[in-house]
Amino acid sequence: MDLRQLRYFVGVVEAGSFTKAAAQLNVAQSALSLHLRRMEEGFGTQLLVRDRTGVTLTSAGTKLMHHARIILRQVSLAEVELTSKIKSPSGEVTIGIPSGAARVMVTELLASAKERLPKVSLKIVEGMSGLIEEWMNAGRLNLAVLYRTVESPGAGKVLATEELCLVVPPGQPPFGNTIPLADLHLYPLAVPMRVNNVRRSVADVIAQHGCALDVRFEMDSLTAIISMVMDGKAYSILTPSAIQREVSLDQVRAVRIVEPTVQRSVVLATNPRDERSIEVIAVHALICGVVQLLARDGAWPTTLPEAELTVPDDRHSRVA
Repeated sequence: MDLRQLRYFVGVVEAGSFTKAAAQLNVAQSALSLHLRRMEEGFGTQLLVRDRTGVTLTSAGTKLMHHARIILRQVSLAEVELTSKIKSPSGEVTIGIPSGAARVMVTELLASAKERLPKVSLKIVEGMSGLIEEWMNAGRLNLAVLYRTVESPGAGKVLATEELCLVVPPGQPPFGNTIPLADLHLYPLAVPMRVNNVRRSVADVIAQHGCALDVRFEMDSLTAIISMVMDGKAYSILTPSAIQREVSLDQVRAVRIVEPTVQRSVVLATNPRDERSIEVIAVHALICGVVQLLARDGAWPTTLPEAELTVPDDRHSRVA
């Protein structure tokens, strides 16, 4: 028995004859008869009594008719619900975003979600990158913005590439616009804990070039790190996105690290169990569009992958 046989069975019963049902269902009368005979053979009982005036149900046929209507109704409801969800995703999606990235993308992301995905509820979990990665590995997030080395971005969608910079207190000469990597050891640093990706990215490059860092303070609080720099108590190594607000207010300065530059990839990872979730897929696409929008508008000082640079400049195209 399959759904087609059930539909044919109900069609014949409701039409009252094979001839009328064949015309209504647009199926040959011989095909209908064959399907009904196979159903009766499969159940091992007669379902219909056939005569010149049409068909009538046997007691077994009456029972099947009751179940068939329920089954077909449920199938129809499922089709409507799933089709509607594809057209208009709904549900809850939890996203982990590191503190630095959250500062530049959350406002735009929530505004775009309200416009483009009104039936999707976004839960934003903000924290230092090491914590976000732990939560993602524990399966507590549907999506996560993670940081990776440029050479090994790992699984996930590469959204952009960021450069790290030395964050210095305001009004402290003799800083220019750049500083060589080898000179970083001259400045006492307040940096994230060792599990943080910023710390790992810098440590890897430092080790490769035989340099050193003067780490005085370790803390997993972006706000506390920036406050220490603003107060002139330390320097730090962060991305421009993490301090964009303070730079615009002349509360700190960003000095580009060179010889060589220190870069990392911004990656959007999906929990493997959610890869086919309609709402997660929709939010994934939305995040990609928001990052492209912010990068092109200069709101996020970052570099997009080459494949993203040809995306049209229409606002709705960018976040669709």
